[in-house]
Amino acid sequence: MKKLLLIILAISFSVIGCKQEKKQSSEPSKMEMVMAVHDSLMPKMNTITKLIGALNAKADSTETGMQYEAAKKDLQAAHKSMMDWMQSFGERFDHEEILNGKELSEEKKELLKEEEENVKALKQEINTSIENAELLLNEK
Repeated sequence: MKKLLLIILAISFSVIGCKQEKKQSSEPSKMEMVMAVHDSLMPKMNTITKLIGALNAKADSTETGMQYEAAKKDLQAAHKSMMDWMQSFGERFDHEEILNGKELSEEKKELLKEEEENVKALKQEINTSIENAELLLNEK
């Protein structure tokens, strides 16, 4: 059931990101910037899944195999971080705030600042885990 919820959230965020309306302002809002980072990360979930499979095939109890296992665990942790972030974000903001630019309360503006930092850290975690896995797979 939890996996189903996460999958639904992932799909919802993908659709939300794709259909997000632009405001009249030429400068994107903080919500749009957060969602743009999210949107740039979503395609990488497929990359993570493929890399996990490639690493899993090479992981064993040897020293080299353990490097593959460590890289696989980093990718799995990054994937989980993405799912957790999306769930948390979806609990903090409603459909109108995310999609239609509904005005945020002061409390929600503060939450959005936190989410901006969270999604930046998430981006770093995902990109680093992918880069490390790809380097490891290409050098061995």
